[in-house]
Amino acid sequence: MRRFAQVDVFTSRPGLGNPVAVVLDAEGLSDEEMQRLANWTNLSETTFVLPATTSKADYRVRIFTPGRELPFAGHPTIGTCKALVDVGQLQSGAAWVQECAAGLVELRRLDDGATAFAAPAAVSVEPLVDEELFTRVLGGVKADQPTIIEIGPRWLVGRVRVEELHALQPDLAAYRKLCAITTDFTLYALDAAGDLHVRSFFDDGGSLIEDPVCGSGNACVARHVQLSGLDVALGSGYQAFQGRHRGRDGRISVQLGEQNWIGGEAVTVVSGTIAV
Repeated sequence: MRRFAQVDVFTSRPGLGNPVAVVLDAEGLSDEEMQRLANWTNLSETTFVLPATTSKADYRVRIFTPGRELPFAGHPTIGTCKALVDVGQLQSGAAWVQECAAGLVELRRLDDGATAFAAPAAVSVEPLVDEELFTRVLGGVKADQPTIIEIGPRWLVGRVRVEELHALQPDLAAYRKLCAITTDFTLYALDAAGDLHVRSFFDDGGSLIEDPVCGSGNACVARHVQLSGLDVALGSGYQAFQGRHRGRDGRISVQLGEQNWIGGEAVTVVSGTIAV
């Protein structure tokens, strides 16, 4: 039996964020065993904690979807750190370093008690060539400056108006054509109060799924905010809301700078052991 937790991320209330399953002592598990368990939990991600391979990191994590391994993902990074602190496997200090396939990721505790990760640097930033196709995917809505941003995960990001964001119904036929370019896209809108609203969509075996609350998607939104010049109006940071259309109430705090930080609260909802 191995120690296990399920953590709801980007919320302080169970059931309103994005859950991640965490195996806290995964040493000795094979790739096949990890993938099988991730398929069984059927959550968007399941993480497996291992000893770090470098003295610069506090722990190492491998991140699996039900179908494949990811180099990095945002809400699993925060959720894994929360689970480790809860069981005393990680000291409840003010800063930590996670090792993952994308490299070393810094985390820190914010003044309000939430946890934030340093958004990985963009591997590539490419303006979308076929903007007309993306407009068809969005049912006729034209996104401002659609850009493909890769930070490990690869997101097509664009800005729309608030009313367009909430009324959005993607065109699946056009989306299948977009998949030849990229499979995942995130849209955001700025409201009158200066907050952002976000929706993220990804491919799951040919189906288009809306992510409840997405850490890496919000990290790419933060980079898009800077690329588009919107950071001049937003200053040092902003709060984003995501999940309304999935019955969630995710809240993401973003600090902008040379290093962007993506943060949020997390709550452990399941704690115990699991047979693998």
